[in-house]
Amino acid sequence: MEQRVVLIVDDDKEIRDGIEIYLKHEGISVLKAKDGLEAMEMLESSEVHLIILDIMMPRLDGITATFKIRERRNLPILILSAKSEDSDKILGLHVGADDYVTKPFNPMELVARVKSLLRRYVNLGSFEGAKKTINLQDLMLDQEAKEVSVSGEAVRLTPIEYKIVELLMSHAGRVFSIQEIYERVWKEPGYNAENTVAVHIRKIREKIEINPKNPRYLKVVWGIGYKMEK
Repeated sequence: MEQRVVLIVDDDKEIRDGIEIYLKHEGISVLKAKDGLEAMEMLESSEVHLIILDIMMPRLDGITATFKIRERRNLPILILSAKSEDSDKILGLHVGADDYVTKPFNPMELVARVKSLLRRYVNLGSFEGAKKTINLQDLMLDQEAKEVSVSGEAVRLTPIEYKIVELLMSHAGRVFSIQEIYERVWKEPGYNAENTVAVHIRKIREKIEINPKNPRYLKVVWGIGYKMEK
Protein backbone atom coordinates (compact mmCIF):
# COMPACT_ATOMS: atom_id res chain seq x y z
CA MET A 1 0.00 0.00 0.00
CA GLU A 2 1.17 3.49 -0.78
CA GLN A 3 2.53 5.42 2.19
CA ARG A 4 -0.12 7.76 3.63
CA VAL A 5 0.89 11.32 4.41
CA VAL A 6 -0.73 13.49 7.08
CA LEU A 7 -0.08 17.24 7.33
CA ILE A 8 -0.18 18.49 10.94
CA VAL A 9 -0.90 22.22 11.19
CA ASP A 10 -0.59 23.79 14.65
CA ASP A 11 1.31 26.78 16.01
CA ASP A 12 2.31 24.74 19.09
CA LYS A 13 5.49 22.79 18.29
CA GLU A 14 4.95 20.37 21.18
CA ILE A 15 1.54 19.40 19.82
CA ARG A 16 2.92 18.97 16.29
CA ASP A 17 5.78 16.80 17.52
CA GLY A 18 3.54 14.80 19.87
CA ILE A 19 1.02 13.92 17.15
CA GLU A 20 3.88 13.04 14.81
CA ILE A 21 5.21 10.42 17.25
CA TYR A 22 1.86 8.63 17.44
CA LEU A 23 1.18 8.74 13.68
CA LYS A 24 4.65 7.51 12.77
CA HIS A 25 4.15 4.62 15.19
CA GLU A 26 1.19 3.63 12.97
CA GLY A 27 3.32 3.78 9.82
CA ILE A 28 1.91 7.13 8.66
CA SER A 29 4.27 9.73 7.19
CA VAL A 30 4.04 13.25 8.60
CA LEU A 31 4.52 16.79 7.33
CA LYS A 32 4.29 19.74 9.73
CA ALA A 33 3.31 23.39 9.36
CA LYS A 34 3.06 26.12 12.00
CA ASP A 35 0.11 28.01 10.46
CA GLY A 36 -2.42 27.98 7.66
CA LEU A 37 -0.26 29.88 5.17
CA GLU A 38 2.62 27.44 5.50
CA ALA A 39 0.13 24.58 5.14
CA MET A 40 -1.24 26.03 1.89
CA GLU A 41 2.30 26.25 0.51
CA MET A 42 3.01 22.62 1.45
CA LEU A 43 -0.17 21.43 -0.25
CA GLU A 44 1.06 22.97 -3.51
CA SER A 45 4.34 21.07 -3.43
CA SER A 46 3.65 17.83 -1.52
CA GLU A 47 1.26 14.91 -1.74
CA VAL A 48 -1.00 14.91 1.31
CA HIS A 49 -3.80 12.47 2.13
CA LEU A 50 -5.22 14.15 5.28
CA ILE A 51 -4.81 17.38 7.23
CA ILE A 52 -4.97 17.87 11.00
CA LEU A 53 -5.70 21.56 11.42
CA ASP A 54 -5.79 23.70 14.56
CA ILE A 55 -8.43 26.44 14.61
CA MET A 56 -6.57 29.16 16.53
CA MET A 57 -3.38 30.07 14.65
CA PRO A 58 -1.56 33.26 13.59
CA ARG A 59 -1.46 34.55 9.99
CA LEU A 60 -4.12 32.16 8.68
CA ASP A 61 -6.49 30.47 11.13
CA GLY A 62 -7.88 26.96 10.73
CA ILE A 63 -11.39 27.99 9.69
CA THR A 64 -10.14 30.24 6.89
CA ALA A 65 -7.57 27.66 5.85
CA THR A 66 -10.26 24.96 5.67
CA PHE A 67 -12.39 27.19 3.47
CA LYS A 68 -9.47 27.90 1.12
CA ILE A 69 -8.40 24.25 0.97
CA ARG A 70 -11.93 23.17 0.11
CA GLU A 71 -11.91 25.47 -2.92
CA ARG A 72 -9.16 23.29 -4.41
CA ARG A 73 -9.00 19.90 -2.69
CA ASN A 74 -11.34 17.25 -1.29
CA LEU A 75 -8.90 15.49 1.02
CA PRO A 76 -10.11 14.86 4.61
CA ILE A 77 -9.68 17.65 7.17
CA LEU A 78 -9.75 17.01 10.92
CA ILE A 79 -9.86 20.18 12.98
CA LEU A 80 -8.46 20.67 16.48
CA SER A 81 -10.39 23.04 18.71
CA ALA A 82 -9.11 24.39 22.02
CA LYS A 83 -12.68 25.26 22.95
CA SER A 84 -15.53 22.96 23.84
CA GLU A 85 -18.30 25.18 22.48
CA ASP A 86 -20.40 23.59 19.75
CA SER A 87 -20.22 26.81 17.71
CA ASP A 88 -16.53 26.26 16.88
CA LYS A 89 -17.10 22.67 15.86
CA ILE A 90 -20.17 23.50 13.78
CA LEU A 91 -18.37 26.37 12.05
CA GLY A 92 -15.47 24.07 11.19
CA LEU A 93 -17.80 21.42 9.78
CA HIS A 94 -19.79 24.06 7.94
CA VAL A 95 -16.80 25.34 5.97
CA GLY A 96 -15.76 21.82 4.98
CA ALA A 97 -14.03 19.90 7.77
CA ASP A 98 -14.85 16.20 8.03
CA ASP A 99 -14.34 15.69 11.76
CA TYR A 100 -13.07 17.44 14.89
CA VAL A 101 -11.24 16.67 18.12
CA THR A 102 -11.35 18.97 21.13
CA LYS A 103 -8.16 19.86 23.03
CA PRO A 104 -6.93 18.43 25.29
CA PHE A 105 -7.36 15.19 23.36
CA ASN A 106 -6.53 11.54 23.85
CA PRO A 107 -3.73 10.78 21.32
CA MET A 108 -5.09 7.30 20.64
CA GLU A 109 -8.54 8.71 19.88
CA LEU A 110 -6.96 11.18 17.47
CA VAL A 111 -5.03 8.39 15.74
CA ALA A 112 -8.20 6.27 15.48
CA ARG A 113 -10.08 9.15 13.83
CA VAL A 114 -7.20 9.81 11.44
CA LYS A 115 -7.05 6.14 10.39
CA SER A 116 -10.82 6.04 9.92
CA LEU A 117 -10.79 9.16 7.72
CA LEU A 118 -7.85 7.82 5.70
CA ARG A 119 -9.66 4.53 5.05
CA ARG A 120 -12.70 6.35 3.72
CA TYR A 121 -10.64 8.75 1.62
CA VAL A 122 -8.26 6.21 0.10
CA ASN A 123 -10.89 3.55 -0.47
CA LEU A 124 -14.36 5.03 -0.77
CA GLY A 125 -15.92 1.60 -0.92
CA SER A 126 -19.46 1.14 -2.15
CA PHE A 127 -22.23 -0.21 0.07
CA GLU A 128 -23.07 -3.85 -0.46
CA GLY A 129 -25.51 -4.56 -3.22
CA ALA A 130 -25.29 -1.06 -4.65
CA LYS A 131 -25.25 -0.38 -8.37
CA LYS A 132 -22.37 1.21 -10.24
CA THR A 133 -24.53 4.18 -11.25
CA ILE A 134 -27.59 5.42 -9.40
CA ASN A 135 -30.05 7.91 -10.91
CA LEU A 136 -32.76 9.74 -8.98
CA GLN A 137 -34.51 12.22 -11.23
CA ASP A 138 -31.67 14.54 -12.36
CA LEU A 139 -29.36 13.45 -9.54
CA MET A 140 -26.72 10.89 -10.58
CA LEU A 141 -24.08 9.07 -8.54
CA ASP A 142 -21.23 7.21 -10.26
CA GLN A 143 -19.75 4.77 -7.74
CA GLU A 144 -16.74 3.89 -9.87
CA ALA A 145 -15.70 7.52 -10.43
CA LYS A 146 -16.93 8.50 -6.94
CA GLU A 147 -18.73 11.46 -8.49
CA VAL A 148 -22.14 13.07 -8.09
CA SER A 149 -23.79 15.27 -10.68
CA VAL A 150 -27.03 17.24 -10.97
CA SER A 151 -28.49 17.70 -14.46
CA GLY A 152 -25.12 16.71 -15.88
CA GLU A 153 -23.16 19.24 -13.80
CA ALA A 154 -20.53 17.75 -11.49
CA VAL A 155 -20.91 18.49 -7.78
CA ARG A 156 -17.81 18.84 -5.59
CA LEU A 157 -18.39 16.80 -2.44
CA THR A 158 -16.03 16.09 0.44
CA PRO A 159 -15.39 12.39 1.21
CA ILE A 160 -17.87 12.45 4.10
CA GLU A 161 -20.53 14.23 2.01
CA TYR A 162 -20.07 11.67 -0.75
CA LYS A 163 -20.54 8.76 1.66
CA ILE A 164 -23.75 10.26 3.05
CA VAL A 165 -25.14 10.80 -0.45
CA GLU A 166 -24.09 7.29 -1.49
CA LEU A 167 -25.76 5.76 1.55
CA LEU A 168 -29.05 7.61 1.02
CA MET A 169 -29.12 7.18 -2.78
CA SER A 170 -28.31 3.47 -2.49
CA HIS A 171 -31.44 3.10 -0.35
CA ALA A 172 -33.69 5.74 -1.91
CA GLY A 173 -37.00 6.12 -0.11
CA ARG A 174 -35.70 4.59 3.12
CA VAL A 175 -35.49 6.88 6.15
CA PHE A 176 -32.20 6.78 8.09
CA SER A 177 -31.99 8.11 11.62
CA ILE A 178 -29.23 10.58 12.46
CA GLN A 179 -27.54 7.97 14.62
CA GLU A 180 -27.66 5.37 11.85
CA ILE A 181 -26.23 7.78 9.27
CA TYR A 182 -23.38 8.63 11.62
CA GLU A 183 -22.63 4.99 12.45
CA ARG A 184 -22.78 3.88 8.79
CA VAL A 185 -20.60 6.74 7.50
CA TRP A 186 -18.24 7.53 10.39
CA LYS A 187 -18.00 3.86 11.46
CA GLU A 188 -18.26 4.67 15.16
CA PRO A 189 -21.07 5.00 17.76
CA GLY A 190 -23.40 7.89 16.98
CA TYR A 191 -23.60 9.54 20.38
CA ASN A 192 -24.48 13.24 20.22
CA ALA A 193 -24.20 13.12 16.43
CA GLU A 194 -27.07 15.51 15.69
CA ASN A 195 -25.02 18.66 15.02
CA THR A 196 -22.36 16.87 13.00
CA VAL A 197 -24.83 15.12 10.69
CA ALA A 198 -27.08 18.19 10.38
CA VAL A 199 -24.20 20.39 9.24
CA HIS A 200 -23.15 17.89 6.57
CA ILE A 201 -26.75 17.48 5.37
CA ARG A 202 -27.05 21.26 5.07
CA LYS A 203 -23.84 21.46 3.04
CA ILE A 204 -24.99 18.66 0.74
CA ARG A 205 -28.29 20.43 0.14
CA GLU A 206 -26.48 23.64 -0.74
CA LYS A 207 -24.61 21.71 -3.42
CA ILE A 208 -27.30 19.50 -4.95
CA GLU A 209 -30.56 21.42 -4.45
CA ILE A 210 -31.81 24.37 -6.49
CA ASN A 211 -33.56 25.63 -3.36
CA PRO A 212 -31.96 24.11 -0.24
CA LYS A 213 -34.85 25.35 1.93
CA ASN A 214 -37.32 23.45 -0.27
CA PRO A 215 -35.30 20.37 -1.19
CA ARG A 216 -36.24 18.16 -4.11
CA TYR A 217 -33.94 15.25 -3.36
CA LEU A 218 -32.70 15.15 0.25
CA LYS A 219 -35.73 15.26 2.53
CA VAL A 220 -36.07 15.45 6.30
CA VAL A 221 -38.62 13.21 8.01
CA TRP A 222 -39.30 15.17 11.18
CA GLY A 223 -38.55 13.29 14.37
CA ILE A 224 -37.02 10.35 12.50
CA GLY A 225 -34.18 11.32 10.15
CA TYR A 226 -33.39 11.84 6.49
CA LYS A 227 -34.08 10.12 3.18
CA MET A 228 -33.32 10.56 -0.49
CA GLU A 229 -36.53 10.90 -2.51
CA LYS A 230 -37.10 8.22 -5.11
